[in-house]
Amino acid sequence: MTDIWIRTLTALGIGAAGAAVAHVIGAPAALLTGPALAVSLAAFAGVRLALPASLRDVAFVVLGVGMGTGVTPASVEAVVAWPVSFAVLAAAVTAILVFGALAVHGLTARERNTSVLAASPGHLSYVLGLSLETRADVGFVTVVQSLRLLALTLVVPLVVGSGTAVGMAQGETLAVHHLACLIAGAVVLGLVLMKLRVPAALLIGGMIVSAVGHAGDWTPGVLPNWLALPGFVVLGTLIGTRFDGMDRAALRSAAGAATVLTGLAVGLAAVGAWIVATLTGLPLVTLLIAFAPGGVETMAAMAVALDADPAFVAAHHVFRLLWLTLVIPLFVERGALSRE
Repeated sequence: MTDIWIRTLTALGIGAAGAAVAHVIGAPAALLTGPALAVSLAAFAGVRLALPASLRDVAFVVLGVGMGTGVTPASVEAVVAWPVSFAVLAAAVTAILVFGALAVHGLTARERNTSVLAASPGHLSYVLGLSLETRADVGFVTVVQSLRLLALTLVVPLVVGSGTAVGMAQGETLAVHHLACLIAGAVVLGLVLMKLRVPAALLIGGMIVSAVGHAGDWTPGVLPNWLALPGFVVLGTLIGTRFDGMDRAALRSAAGAATVLTGLAVGLAAVGAWIVATLTGLPLVTLLIAFAPGGVETMAAMAVALDADPAFVAAHHVFRLLWLTLVIPLFVERGALSRE
């Protein structure tokens, strides 16, 4: 057995154990938070861990299909309120970026570009690309962003405070032929979206295909637990494996900034969610998850875990990344992108 598979099986074993413990103690979103915390702690302790991209992609397809099964007439009707929510989200994301950059600079005395990119509420691949181009401290940015993602994964369920039976199917499960059609369609659409560089393409593709099938009542039923539950455990494990091989000194130096950024992000996101809930009457729980600046995959899965509207949540997180693509360059030091 090759080293990569030994590390993968180790990560999955620790993730499964973390999920079991979290479920037994009644932790919110146990099959996400349990593996994320357990695998992260193992990585901090020096255990070598891995999760192949192929396994990650399979989990994204499965979770995406599962999210689409939650589409209801009520969620379709709520689309009319989305523009208001998007506008407030844009303001909240911009505020998190600005105040977060000031906080990072004040705490660590890092230069402007490093502070801005470390404070970005998401869009890690884009942020790391800009870090390389602008000669920012890529290591510091990576560690802060990884710690922020882990913290949000653990904090958001506590703030919302429900949904311990994450991923448990309720109602009639999908027929085998319907499930096969949805998975095949999810893979095809996901690959197209990957070509278009859409974030979390396979997950979004699965959700769209499944949502269309359920909205038209062509593919009734929910995802079977034997598929859904491992999908959540893999996603939680993936979050923890981000810390594989990270230097402990780098983790300690970035911990303070990541803690402040997480608190700032949760606070401003909660304010934005409350404003939209007041203006539109949309459920506050759904809005809190939609505004929390975690990973697209993680927050969309969190919506399923906490009985929120996954389509609404996923749309907001994709919008957040698109907004950051436009806004971040405005705060990067002028001329930095063209430096030799």
